[in-house]
Amino acid sequence: MKSIRFEREGKVGNIVLANPPYNRLDLRFAQCLREAVHEASESDIRVLVVRAEGPHFSLGGEVREWPGKDLNWFRTFVAEVNTSYRAIEALRVPTVAVVQGLAFGGGLELALSCDFIVASTDTVFRCVEVTTAMLPIAGALQRLAERVGRSRASRFAMLGEPIPGGLAGEIGLATHVAEPDELERVARELVTRLSDGPTLSYAATRTLLKTWSSGGVAGADIALLDVCMGLYHTEDVTRGFAHTAEAFDRDQEPADLVFYGK
Repeated sequence: MKSIRFEREGKVGNIVLANPPYNRLDLRFAQCLREAVHEASESDIRVLVVRAEGPHFSLGGEVREWPGKDLNWFRTFVAEVNTSYRAIEALRVPTVAVVQGLAFGGGLELALSCDFIVASTDTVFRCVEVTTAMLPIAGALQRLAERVGRSRASRFAMLGEPIPGGLAGEIGLATHVAEPDELERVARELVTRLSDGPTLSYAATRTLLKTWSSGGVAGADIALLDVCMGLYHTEDVTRGFAHTAEAFDRDQEPADLVFYGK
């Protein structure tokens, strides 16, 4: 049985961690995740949600499978996990992690591969790798630094301090925080908004942010026109400009518009 599956509901795709209660990163994880991401990429969904069955998002690596393994085996295992996470980042649609319970180690790193993180107030994020004398090896350290700053990344990675959901929202780790009984509603509203939004614009936004992440403001400035100008003649932009012009003619603020992702 697969520990991860891809499901589709109209314009929305879901990658579901299906190995509760802890959804650990076991030997099957990278392959199952990679296959699910491929299914998502080959569909015409307009937003991808990463969620988990059970009380917890993921408690990270299944460490019990590692002792005694060869160093090169472990290196390849970690590389495969990283590749599956980077495949999520390479998608051309916005991505949302919906996180409940505990998101430790590789679970936190999986959430950080998404554009948006929706967490409940009782969610706990944690870099647990330091408790085994390791460090985050699937991208958490650099992505935490990108989201919350270098000093906080050092603190959370080196001290392994838990990050409650409320604090995660305050410092920018989580983009949305909700009470536990409101988590699904808040996530659903965000996902619906994204699925009705300008999908091609979202793709360009993701590309420009990745360019900034690797090349800073100067790098993003250089790429800006090449990334964005292709949108000018798209159906969504044509409708968007006309809609806004009509509102300006009435001296009104433009109302929200549902886009077609074309």
